[in-house]
Amino acid sequence: MGRLSGKSALITGGASGLGLAVATRFLEEGARVGILDRSAERLAEAKALFGDAVVYCQGDVTDLDDNEQAVARVVERFGSLDTFIGNAGVWDHSVSLVDLPRDSISNAFDEIMGINLKGYLLGARAALAPLVRSRGNLLFTVSFAGFHSDGGGPLYTMSKHGAVGLIRQLANELAPHVRVNGVAPGAVGTDLRGPQALGQADRSLRELSMEELGGVVPLGYVPEPHEHTGSYVFLASPEDASPLTGVILNTDGGLAIRGLWQARGGDELLSKLNEEGR
Repeated sequence: MGRLSGKSALITGGASGLGLAVATRFLEEGARVGILDRSAERLAEAKALFGDAVVYCQGDVTDLDDNEQAVARVVERFGSLDTFIGNAGVWDHSVSLVDLPRDSISNAFDEIMGINLKGYLLGARAALAPLVRSRGNLLFTVSFAGFHSDGGGPLYTMSKHGAVGLIRQLANELAPHVRVNGVAPGAVGTDLRGPQALGQADRSLRELSMEELGGVVPLGYVPEPHEHTGSYVFLASPEDASPLTGVILNTDGGLAIRGLWQARGGDELLSKLNEEGR
């Protein structure tokens, strides 16, 4: 029997990338799984993989009704909800402040904060009552960028720092009824996309050189999504992690101990400002 045998979980962004890997691992550990994802195509691909074992919910994490409907369907199917995993996200491809287009910066802010942060808040609200009943737990995917600079641009970094604050606040508010924790990967070999507002909806993290990224990771390589899933299983397990709340496991390959990525992030700033005629 798996460590999550008989438990139920709802995973946002669970039809691709890290979310799909977590769904796969939870099923292997005996959990009953629901997936909330906005892509009908990715949900169909997940259904071809998992069949009828999973509850598939198409919806937008920035919409409270969609979160509530997904929670209700999981509870209806499995009788309870033990773990809610906020995982859906977008990355800004490290666009710096000076490079953010003036005509899209506001929309880009709203989109990234909406998905990466508001989506977590709304998911937590939607799942709260059933999690209290089950004395369950909330899990959120954070990032190396939740603690350090240069894991993205200012928009992504703000959103992930916000996720750290949300975890700590909710861990306090919901104790002792619901545990609240997070997992913070570094670079991941996954198809993480960017925001539409910056024209990055079709740009993938996979476009970057995994070999080059691995060269700056102390462990020497970029982990694949499945390599992070054990941390989610551990934190979701009431047997293994019952004393843990407000904890964020950094599965970043050692990036936090590496030191400086670059000594001066603004080396090109003056030339860029001059090019704009400022």
